[in-house]
Amino acid sequence: MRAAVLHEIGQDKLDVLDDIEAVGFGPGRVRVRVRATGLCHSDLSAMSGVLPQPAPFVPGHEGAGEILEVGDGVTDLSVGDRVVLCWLPACGTCPACRRGQTELCLAGFMNAGTPNFKRPGGDVFGMAGTGTFTEEVVVDARCAVPIPDDVPFDIAALIGCGVTTGLGAALNTADVEAGSSVAVIGCGGVGISAVQGARLKGAAEIVAVDPVASRREAALKFGATKAVSPDELPDAKQQATAGEGFDYVFEVVGKAATARTAYENTRRGGTLVVVGAGAMDDFLQLNMFELFFDEKRILPSLYGGGDVLRSYERTISLWRTGRIDLEGLITHRVPLADINEALDQMRTGTALRTCIEI
Repeated sequence: MRAAVLHEIGQDKLDVLDDIEAVGFGPGRVRVRVRATGLCHSDLSAMSGVLPQPAPFVPGHEGAGEILEVGDGVTDLSVGDRVVLCWLPACGTCPACRRGQTELCLAGFMNAGTPNFKRPGGDVFGMAGTGTFTEEVVVDARCAVPIPDDVPFDIAALIGCGVTTGLGAALNTADVEAGSSVAVIGCGGVGISAVQGARLKGAAEIVAVDPVASRREAALKFGATKAVSPDELPDAKQQATAGEGFDYVFEVVGKAATARTAYENTRRGGTLVVVGAGAMDDFLQLNMFELFFDEKRILPSLYGGGDVLRSYERTISLWRTGRIDLEGLITHRVPLADINEALDQMRTGTALRTCIEI
């Protein structure tokens, strides 16, 4: 079958091959025919080495498709079921799951170091234990979450990561208060979803911050009340909050520099939500006096900071009733053969979300 493979960490191009085989099928596992997958900035981060990932590997962790085969012991899925792939499934029994913090379950990472594919030259891994830039993938049955028939595959793919992460940061992690002031730094697909979440919660001021003009324009369409470049943020803070700082600031870039900017633009007693996935050697510096004296809450948000399956259901309900716009997030559609073109669009910031149609 076909799949896009990165041979070595640090390469910026993928090799679309037709000699890949999905492996690992057996008890408790399912084989999925991938129909659509989204291109997330985390895929680029894994390719560059910012996020740890063994190579060679098939990128992609945001996908949807159909069940082709179910292994022994799988009772809640059947051949033909439409599913979204969850890259961080909950086991239901670990201490995190028992506390209700299923997004912190590490069971899904148990298979991340096991190859998902092979080719004549050797083993090939899948990103985050999945790898959706491919025609078929074998995953743990808990990674395949059934979706209703009225949810298109491209929409389901977005729900698999980016939308769930951005919406959840506003709805779950921050629990944005109605009438509050919000700034979102980084307005790709995840940041725009955070904007939509803040709007849903009733924020009075939502300032979108991004260096790319097209993303700023998009943010206004999705609910931002103002969109500015990073250089214009100080003026926006002055106008929106009389210089005090925002009640909530979402960092959706994954860099210490922007996290520091987010901290400085959060009011005393306000909330900084760290959504972006950054590198292990990129350190945020805070001095102990400001940390104590300003009493700002710093809340990391992993995968939307809540129960993932419940978040999927909520997102579908909000989309069905027109409360959130998911179709508008998909600004580019390309076949798998044109994946490198899509990567270039992501790097330049000209795409909110690219759908790879497989």
